[in-house]
Amino acid sequence: MMKKFKLITLAILLMNSTYFFAQQTITDRKIQEAEQRKIENDLRNSLAQNHKELDTKITELKSKLKEAESQKKNLAQSEDNLKSTINKIEKLQTTNQKLENKITTTSISEEETLKLRIKTKENEVSIQKLKLTQITQQKELEKVLATL
Repeated sequence: MMKKFKLITLAILLMNSTYFFAQQTITDRKIQEAEQRKIENDLRNSLAQNHKELDTKITELKSKLKEAESQKKNLAQSEDNLKSTINKIEKLQTTNQKLENKITTTSISEEETLKLRIKTKENEVSIQKLKLTQITQQKELEKVLATL
């Protein structure tokens, strides 16, 4: 009888220890699952924040790109305007030289000479105006270059 009692007690102890280990395993698994869910949530939040920051940076870079393209366009336009003004000045100077040559080398009437001299003076006035414009355009070009 004592042997039976010991055997039953031993069986109960074994069942209790098995139950205890099973309970501990279940508890450990629940803790691991909770930790895993927390890690996944933290990862999702971190990813969302990173995406938001990247979107902000992309928007900022697009804005800077548009601004740079605008400045590039302004620079090209300023350079073109300056070149055009310089070409106009050169053409008027060439025209004046031709007129002066015509006045000095050919025999023409005084009335024609006066007309040519008036035309030369008009061209000189236009040249001075264009030179002022050229100075203004050079300053604008320098401003555009300074912004780059």
